[in-house]
Amino acid sequence: MPSRTKKFRGSRTHGRGKKSGRGAGIIGGRGNAGLGKTGKIWMLKYDRNHYGHYGFKRPQCVVKANSTINVAELQRNLDRFVAMGFAKQDGEKYTVNLTDAGIDKLLGSGNIDVAVDVTVAETSAKAKEKIEAVGGSIVE
Repeated sequence: MPSRTKKFRGSRTHGRGKKSGRGAGIIGGRGNAGLGKTGKIWMLKYDRNHYGHYGFKRPQCVVKANSTINVAELQRNLDRFVAMGFAKQDGEKYTVNLTDAGIDKLLGSGNIDVAVDVTVAETSAKAKEKIEAVGGSIVE
C-alpha cells in the first residue's frame, strides 16, 4: 500500500490533531508514565509497591559493628602487638591490651598455647575458658 504521507503534505498535523502526532502522546506516554494519574487504577491493582520505601534505616550513630579477634589470631599476632606497643612480654607470659588496639571482643575460635593476660571489653565463654586453661587471665 502506498504511504499516506504524500496526501498530507502541506497539512500541519497530517490529520492527527494537535497532540496525538507527537511521540507517544495519544497513548498517555511510554513505559510507566502516568501511573500517578491515568494508570492509577492499574498501578493500585497490579503494582501496589511501585512507590515508597520499605521498613526503616537505623541511624549511623546507633549502628556499631564490633571489632573482634579470635584466640588463634591473638597468638599469631602477639609479636606484632608487642612491636606496636599494645603488649608486653614477661618471660613466658604476655600482657595484651586489646582495648587500646581497637578490638572490642575476644572470640574462642582456634587454639592457644601461650599464657596471656588480656584486657578487653567483651569475651565469649569459650575464649575465657581457653585463655584460663593455659594459665592466662581476662580483665574486662
